[in-house]
Amino acid sequence: MNLILFLEAVCVFLFGQVLPSFTFQELYASQETIVKISAASQLMHCSAALDVLLALDGSHSIGKGSFERSKYFAIKLCDALAIGPDRVRVGVLQFSSAPQLEFSLDSFSTQEEVKEKIKKIIFKGGSTETGLALKYLLHKGFPGGRNSSVPQTLVIVTDGKSQGDIALPAKQLKEKGVVVFAVGVKFPRWTELHTLASEPKDQYMLSAEHVDDATNGLYSTLSSLAICNATAPGCRIEPHLCERKTLETIREVTGNSLCWRGSKKNNAVFSSLCPFSSWKKVFITHLATCYRTVCPDPCDSQPCQNGGTCVLEGLDKYHCLCPIGFGGEANCAPKLSLECSVNLLFLLDSSSGTTLEGFLQAKAFLKRFVQAVVNMDSPVDVAVAQYSQEVEIPIQMGQYQDVPSLMKSLDRMRFTGGATLTGRALEYVADHGFRATLPSGEIHDPQPQRVVVLLTDSRSQDLVAGPVRYARDQKLFLIGVGSEFLRAELEEITGNPKQVITYSNPQDLFNKIPELQKKICSLQRPGCQSQSLDLVFLLDASATVGQVDFTKVRSFVRGSSLQFNINRDVTQIGLVVYGSRVQTTFALDTHPTSSNLLQAINQAPYVGGAGSTGSALLHVYDEVMTVQKGARPGVSKAVVVITEGTGTEDAVVPAQKLRRNGISVLVIGVGPVLKETLLRLAGSHDFLIHVPSYEDLENYQDLFIERICEEARKPVNLCKPSPCMNDGTCILQNGSYRCECRGWEGPHCENNDITAYQTHIKLGVVILGGFVALEARSQN
Repeated sequence: MNLILFLEAVCVFLFGQVLPSFTFQELYASQETIVKISAASQLMHCSAALDVLLALDGSHSIGKGSFERSKYFAIKLCDALAIGPDRVRVGVLQFSSAPQLEFSLDSFSTQEEVKEKIKKIIFKGGSTETGLALKYLLHKGFPGGRNSSVPQTLVIVTDGKSQGDIALPAKQLKEKGVVVFAVGVKFPRWTELHTLASEPKDQYMLSAEHVDDATNGLYSTLSSLAICNATAPGCRIEPHLCERKTLETIREVTGNSLCWRGSKKNNAVFSSLCPFSSWKKVFITHLATCYRTVCPDPCDSQPCQNGGTCVLEGLDKYHCLCPIGFGGEANCAPKLSLECSVNLLFLLDSSSGTTLEGFLQAKAFLKRFVQAVVNMDSPVDVAVAQYSQEVEIPIQMGQYQDVPSLMKSLDRMRFTGGATLTGRALEYVADHGFRATLPSGEIHDPQPQRVVVLLTDSRSQDLVAGPVRYARDQKLFLIGVGSEFLRAELEEITGNPKQVITYSNPQDLFNKIPELQKKICSLQRPGCQSQSLDLVFLLDASATVGQVDFTKVRSFVRGSSLQFNINRDVTQIGLVVYGSRVQTTFALDTHPTSSNLLQAINQAPYVGGAGSTGSALLHVYDEVMTVQKGARPGVSKAVVVITEGTGTEDAVVPAQKLRRNGISVLVIGVGPVLKETLLRLAGSHDFLIHVPSYEDLENYQDLFIERICEEARKPVNLCKPSPCMNDGTCILQNGSYRCECRGWEGPHCENNDITAYQTHIKLGVVILGGFVALEARSQN
């Protein structure tokens, strides 16, 4: 039996990892129509005299995460309401074991006040007594409402898993003239929502998981009833087939297994076949008709030519996604263009290592690229340089304004041969390659991004680290194009694997034209402005680093922090330093704004002494990445270790412990590090970034941000690390979680159980006798 329960738990766990991406209400409509439905929801507005009461399910079956989504739906619903004493009044009731009025309909007279109050509502928890909430409204009416003088609308947001009778009170409420919308959240039981909703049922049942669709459906129904005219002129209400799914757990007999039974006779055992059952989760589908409002948009006239795709921008603007070879104009005219303003320098390897054949191949690729993407309308100036042991720039920046003249100059370039001095070439073009020769009086304001595209087929015969650092200091964006065997060197030159293009044969090189075009125009700095993330920097501040280099590490952390939206609802950052001791500079929830955070980073202390990365990682696990210290359940978590490798021998096991508990570990190794040791610490090459020196740290900031953002976008396990305090056990349940507490109570076992406390005091009285006062004092 224990084995069966264990297997069932494993199945539920695995199922829970898939469900969050599952759609529990699916509208059978084209993507274009779905976009129009979303856009129309932003145009809707209700200003009639109307009383709206929002009843939010705050029970444990909902969970805190889904309750927050219910609040978000309620806030979005209010965006379209003209809230005021004489127009729309809004109140909120939270129900679980008992109904609780959060605020009455006459409490607030502005939209901002109502939305702000909804944000502050605290999840209650408890059983799901929807029937008690309905009876409360039957007895009390709409608190603060205008009774029957204006239409009354009840919006119930629930998972439909009530533990009491709802049919009779729901029927009585609707008979009193109350319009009831049943909005599903989490994994809703649609049969119960069907009981709650007004007639016709399809128009009054919605899903809060699709906010724009739900608000559109609700206001479409109110408009069809003439309760309020929420639709914009020219818009229309359309029926669409939709499918709703309910997740249910069923038991089924899967077969028979051999079992053994004893008998009354001595030494007699009989075998027989016993039925074997298993539990599984299944979806029960409900076909329905969903009524939604759609509005005309600029893409209806099909403005994009030549197979281009029209993409809406807001409600009244659009842009065209054009195929390769088109896009010189807004509506996909037959031209392919670089649609970004850059000064673009191609640096061709003309050395003996590349050979004449390789040089001609690179020149042919360059000619085809220019023909395909550069034209007189492109906001780009082009220069071309070639190098071996010497560097020359036969085509200066801005020298040619027309493509035919540029092509003739490319044809005149000749192979030179000689040594492959890539480092010298990079330094030369950084100094001389971007001296634009513009027409008199013409200036570029602001200065376009400067891009160097290195085309090479041989390894450099001089050092590239210094020249690369110099080029980046001149704000050059480097892209490397070469054979696959040059990938490592090209990554060192560009500082980012995503700025490297490799090819396996000549034809494969020509196929890279769209990829190169994309990379040239993808110059924006990466960032995680909208990703929820708990991020801890763990800095090696030991004597092996030194105070001077530690200052550079601190500057790197400060610059990286600017790429995140520092906010308690988005990104939180903590900082730990270690050397002779481990010290938390500040916890995750200490600094909720960027300005405060940056000041705190500047004050991070240098520790000195010998450091232990393993002890520091355990400190992060026990003292920093915890709910008590600000870590948030259901949010991606990462630790970034910046070290030169000394003192990391004991860090492998603590790092594995962090990863097993859902915390990513990214390692930035600086200088001549112990690569194998740091690789074991990082777990894989994807989580290890090698930086040649502390001076180069800032050049790897973009790569670091990209890696962290990739981690932030991955799905999370709500129970890793456990959000339950005081030795509580986290249990995944229907896409959410609950905490099983021992001697404590509350959603996260954060409150002491008073009953257990009193029992403990009584036991102390019995055992200690004359020392009652002392025992009581110790408990206090």
